[in-house]
Amino acid sequence: MRKGATSVEAALERLRGDHLERLAFAAVDLGRAVRTGFPEVVYGPGKTTEQIVAIARRLHGAKQTVLVTRVGPEVAEEALRHLPGAVHHPAARAITLRSKPASKGRPGLIVVTAGTADQPVAEEAILVAGLMGSAAERAFDVGVAGIHRLLEHRAALLQANVIVAVAGMEGALPSVVAGLVDCPVIGVPTSTGYGVGAGGEAALRSMLSSCSAGLTVVNVDNGFGAGYVAGLINLRARRKVQHG
Repeated sequence: MRKGATSVEAALERLRGDHLERLAFAAVDLGRAVRTGFPEVVYGPGKTTEQIVAIARRLHGAKQTVLVTRVGPEVAEEALRHLPGAVHHPAARAITLRSKPASKGRPGLIVVTAGTADQPVAEEAILVAGLMGSAAERAFDVGVAGIHRLLEHRAALLQANVIVAVAGMEGALPSVVAGLVDCPVIGVPTSTGYGVGAGGEAALRSMLSSCSAGLTVVNVDNGFGAGYVAGLINLRARRKVQHG
Protein backbone atom coordinates (compact mmCIF):
# COMPACT_ATOMS: atom_id res chain seq x y z
CA MET A 1 0.00 0.00 0.00
CA ARG A 2 2.90 2.36 0.78
CA LYS A 3 4.15 2.01 -2.80
CA GLY A 4 0.71 2.83 -4.18
CA ALA A 5 0.11 -0.63 -5.63
CA THR A 6 -2.91 -1.15 -3.33
CA SER A 7 -5.50 1.41 -2.34
CA VAL A 8 -6.51 1.99 1.27
CA GLU A 9 -9.99 0.60 0.53
CA ALA A 10 -8.59 -2.57 -1.05
CA ALA A 11 -6.17 -3.09 1.84
CA LEU A 12 -8.94 -2.76 4.40
CA GLU A 13 -11.11 -5.17 2.45
CA ARG A 14 -8.33 -7.74 2.54
CA LEU A 15 -7.86 -7.22 6.27
CA ARG A 16 -11.57 -7.77 6.86
CA GLY A 17 -11.43 -11.09 5.06
CA ASP A 18 -10.80 -14.64 6.25
CA HIS A 19 -7.69 -14.04 8.36
CA LEU A 20 -7.61 -17.16 10.50
CA GLU A 21 -4.89 -18.77 12.55
CA ARG A 22 -5.79 -22.46 12.42
CA LEU A 23 -4.90 -24.60 15.42
CA ALA A 24 -5.69 -28.28 15.91
CA PHE A 25 -8.63 -27.35 18.17
CA ALA A 26 -9.60 -23.81 17.11
CA ALA A 27 -9.65 -21.31 14.26
CA VAL A 28 -8.50 -18.02 15.79
CA ASP A 29 -10.14 -15.06 14.05
CA LEU A 30 -7.34 -12.51 13.77
CA GLY A 31 -9.39 -10.31 11.44
CA ARG A 32 -12.21 -9.63 13.87
CA ALA A 33 -10.60 -6.54 15.38
CA VAL A 34 -10.49 -4.87 11.96
CA ARG A 35 -14.05 -5.91 11.07
CA THR A 36 -15.75 -5.09 14.36
CA GLY A 37 -13.32 -2.91 16.31
CA PHE A 38 -12.62 -5.51 19.02
CA PRO A 39 -10.61 -8.76 18.91
CA GLU A 40 -12.02 -12.25 19.27
CA VAL A 41 -12.84 -13.05 22.90
CA VAL A 42 -11.92 -16.41 24.43
CA TYR A 43 -14.71 -18.13 26.38
CA GLY A 44 -12.93 -20.07 29.09
CA PRO A 45 -15.36 -22.86 30.15
CA GLY A 46 -14.95 -26.06 28.16
CA LYS A 47 -11.35 -25.30 27.21
CA THR A 48 -8.23 -26.72 28.83
CA THR A 49 -5.65 -24.35 30.24
CA GLU A 50 -3.30 -25.37 27.44
CA GLN A 51 -5.89 -24.43 24.83
CA ILE A 52 -6.56 -21.07 26.48
CA VAL A 53 -2.84 -20.30 26.57
CA ALA A 54 -2.32 -21.30 22.93
CA ILE A 55 -5.19 -19.11 21.69
CA ALA A 56 -4.08 -16.19 23.86
CA ARG A 57 -0.56 -16.41 22.48
CA ARG A 58 -1.84 -16.27 18.89
CA LEU A 59 -3.94 -13.19 19.62
CA HIS A 60 -1.20 -11.45 21.56
CA GLY A 61 1.32 -12.30 18.86
CA ALA A 62 -0.92 -10.44 16.42
CA LYS A 63 -0.73 -7.41 18.75
CA GLN A 64 -4.35 -7.78 19.83
CA THR A 65 -5.76 -7.37 23.33
CA VAL A 66 -6.63 -10.73 24.86
CA LEU A 67 -9.74 -11.28 26.97
CA VAL A 68 -10.53 -14.69 28.45
CA THR A 69 -13.90 -14.83 30.19
CA ARG A 70 -15.32 -17.05 32.95
CA VAL A 71 -12.10 -18.49 34.30
CA GLY A 72 -11.78 -19.76 37.85
CA PRO A 73 -8.81 -19.03 40.12
CA GLU A 74 -7.06 -22.36 39.49
CA VAL A 75 -7.20 -22.03 35.70
CA ALA A 76 -6.16 -18.39 35.93
CA GLU A 77 -3.18 -19.16 38.14
CA GLU A 78 -1.92 -21.83 35.75
CA ALA A 79 -2.53 -19.71 32.65
CA LEU A 80 -0.67 -16.72 34.07
CA ARG A 81 2.45 -18.85 34.47
CA HIS A 82 2.59 -19.17 30.69
CA LEU A 83 1.37 -15.69 29.72
CA PRO A 84 3.85 -13.01 30.82
CA GLY A 85 2.09 -9.69 31.39
CA ALA A 86 -1.37 -11.23 31.75
CA VAL A 87 -3.63 -10.05 34.57
CA HIS A 88 -6.29 -12.00 36.46
CA HIS A 89 -9.44 -10.07 37.39
CA PRO A 90 -11.05 -12.20 40.12
CA ALA A 91 -14.17 -10.06 40.52
CA ALA A 92 -14.90 -10.29 36.78
CA ARG A 93 -13.67 -13.91 36.54
CA ALA A 94 -11.47 -13.01 33.57
CA ILE A 95 -7.91 -12.77 32.28
CA THR A 96 -6.59 -9.92 30.16
CA LEU A 97 -3.36 -9.48 28.25
CA ARG A 98 -3.15 -6.02 26.74
CA SER A 99 -1.41 -5.22 23.50
CA LYS A 100 -0.85 -1.61 24.62
CA PRO A 101 -1.14 0.40 27.85
CA ALA A 102 -4.62 1.10 29.14
CA SER A 103 -6.12 4.48 28.32
CA LYS A 104 -8.00 6.66 30.79
CA GLY A 105 -11.33 5.68 29.27
CA ARG A 106 -14.28 7.79 28.19
CA PRO A 107 -16.88 8.63 30.86
CA GLY A 108 -20.60 8.27 30.24
CA LEU A 109 -21.24 4.66 31.29
CA ILE A 110 -22.82 3.70 34.61
CA VAL A 111 -23.26 0.12 35.83
CA VAL A 112 -25.86 -0.45 38.55
CA THR A 113 -26.70 -3.64 40.42
CA ALA A 114 -29.70 -4.63 42.45
CA GLY A 115 -27.62 -6.53 45.01
CA THR A 116 -24.14 -7.61 45.98
CA ALA A 117 -24.73 -11.07 44.48
CA ASP A 118 -24.99 -9.43 41.05
CA GLN A 119 -21.50 -7.94 41.28
CA PRO A 120 -19.53 -10.62 39.33
CA VAL A 121 -21.72 -10.12 36.25
CA ALA A 122 -21.47 -6.34 36.65
CA GLU A 123 -17.69 -6.47 36.94
CA GLU A 124 -17.50 -8.51 33.75
CA ALA A 125 -19.45 -5.79 31.95
CA ILE A 126 -17.21 -3.08 33.40
CA LEU A 127 -14.04 -4.92 32.36
CA VAL A 128 -15.26 -5.44 28.79
CA ALA A 129 -16.37 -1.83 28.40
CA GLY A 130 -13.03 -0.71 29.82
CA LEU A 131 -11.11 -2.70 27.24
CA MET A 132 -13.21 -0.95 24.60
CA GLY A 133 -12.24 2.48 25.91
CA SER A 134 -14.97 3.38 28.42
CA ALA A 135 -14.55 4.20 32.10
CA ALA A 136 -17.55 2.92 34.04
CA GLU A 137 -19.01 4.47 37.15
CA ARG A 138 -20.41 1.99 39.69
CA ALA A 139 -23.63 2.18 41.69
CA PHE A 140 -23.93 -1.18 43.43
CA ASP A 141 -26.61 -2.60 45.73
CA VAL A 142 -29.33 -0.13 44.75
CA GLY A 143 -32.20 -2.57 44.19
CA VAL A 144 -35.89 -1.79 44.44
CA ALA A 145 -36.19 -3.19 47.97
CA GLY A 146 -34.60 0.12 49.02
CA ILE A 147 -35.40 2.43 46.14
CA HIS A 148 -33.98 5.46 47.96
CA ARG A 149 -30.50 3.99 47.39
CA LEU A 150 -30.98 4.28 43.64
CA LEU A 151 -32.35 7.80 43.82
CA GLU A 152 -29.15 8.95 45.54
CA HIS A 153 -27.47 8.40 42.14
CA ARG A 154 -30.14 10.09 40.05
CA ALA A 155 -28.01 13.09 39.05
CA ALA A 156 -25.27 10.81 37.70
CA LEU A 157 -27.80 8.58 35.94
CA LEU A 158 -29.28 11.57 34.14
CA GLN A 159 -25.84 12.48 32.76
CA ALA A 160 -25.07 8.98 31.42
CA ASN A 161 -24.81 8.03 27.76
CA VAL A 162 -25.72 4.42 28.55
CA ILE A 163 -26.55 2.43 31.67
CA VAL A 164 -26.11 -1.27 32.40
CA ALA A 165 -28.57 -2.49 35.04
CA VAL A 166 -27.86 -5.90 36.56
CA ALA A 167 -30.48 -7.70 38.66
CA GLY A 168 -31.62 -11.13 39.75
CA MET A 169 -34.68 -12.15 41.78
CA GLU A 170 -37.66 -10.48 40.01
CA GLY A 171 -35.38 -8.30 37.85
CA ALA A 172 -37.25 -5.05 38.48
CA LEU A 173 -34.32 -2.65 38.66
CA PRO A 174 -33.72 -2.12 34.90
CA SER A 175 -37.36 -1.16 34.34
CA VAL A 176 -37.20 1.43 37.11
CA VAL A 177 -33.92 2.87 35.82
CA ALA A 178 -35.20 3.06 32.24
CA GLY A 179 -38.21 4.99 33.50
CA LEU A 180 -35.96 7.68 34.98
CA VAL A 181 -33.49 8.45 32.18
CA ASP A 182 -33.32 9.42 28.50
CA CYS A 183 -30.43 7.16 27.50
CA PRO A 184 -30.32 3.47 26.51
CA VAL A 185 -30.52 1.01 29.41
CA ILE A 186 -29.19 -2.53 29.01
CA GLY A 187 -30.80 -5.00 31.40
CA VAL A 188 -28.81 -8.01 32.54
CA PRO A 189 -30.78 -10.72 34.38
CA THR A 190 -28.70 -12.81 36.77
CA SER A 191 -29.18 -16.34 38.05
CA THR A 192 -29.70 -15.25 41.66
CA GLY A 193 -32.91 -15.77 43.57
CA TYR A 194 -35.15 -18.24 45.34
CA GLY A 195 -37.63 -20.72 43.88
CA VAL A 196 -38.96 -19.63 40.50
CA GLY A 197 -36.36 -16.85 40.43
CA ALA A 198 -33.49 -19.32 40.48
CA GLY A 199 -31.58 -19.64 37.23
CA GLY A 200 -32.51 -16.12 36.15
CA GLU A 201 -35.62 -17.04 34.17
CA ALA A 202 -37.96 -14.90 36.27
CA ALA A 203 -35.67 -11.86 35.94
CA LEU A 204 -35.28 -12.43 32.20
CA ARG A 205 -39.02 -12.68 31.61
CA SER A 206 -39.66 -9.62 33.75
CA MET A 207 -37.17 -7.50 31.82
CA LEU A 208 -38.45 -8.73 28.46
CA SER A 209 -41.99 -7.81 29.55
CA SER A 210 -41.05 -4.32 30.73
CA CYS A 211 -43.11 -1.32 29.64
CA SER A 212 -40.06 0.97 29.90
CA ALA A 213 -39.36 1.75 26.25
CA GLY A 214 -35.67 2.57 26.65
CA LEU A 215 -34.76 -0.87 27.97
CA THR A 216 -33.14 -3.66 25.99
CA VAL A 217 -32.10 -7.00 27.48
CA VAL A 218 -29.26 -9.49 27.10
CA ASN A 219 -29.24 -13.12 28.18
CA VAL A 220 -28.93 -14.39 31.74
CA ASP A 221 -25.56 -13.56 33.36
CA ASN A 222 -24.27 -12.08 30.08
CA GLY A 223 -22.13 -9.31 31.51
CA PHE A 224 -19.83 -9.63 28.51
CA GLY A 225 -22.60 -8.90 26.01
CA ALA A 226 -23.91 -5.97 28.04
CA GLY A 227 -20.46 -4.45 28.47
CA TYR A 228 -19.69 -4.83 24.78
CA VAL A 229 -22.88 -3.10 23.61
CA ALA A 230 -22.53 -0.41 26.27
CA GLY A 231 -18.99 0.24 25.09
CA LEU A 232 -20.14 0.64 21.50
CA ILE A 233 -22.91 3.04 22.50
CA ASN A 234 -20.74 5.13 24.78
CA LEU A 235 -17.95 5.58 22.25
CA ARG A 236 -20.41 6.84 19.65
CA ALA A 237 -22.55 9.01 21.88
CA ARG A 238 -22.20 12.75 22.29
CA ARG A 239 -21.51 13.69 25.88
CA LYS A 240 -24.46 15.39 27.52
CA VAL A 241 -24.06 19.01 28.48
CA GLN A 242 -24.19 19.32 32.23
CA HIS A 243 -26.23 22.27 33.37
CA GLY A 244 -25.24 24.18 36.50
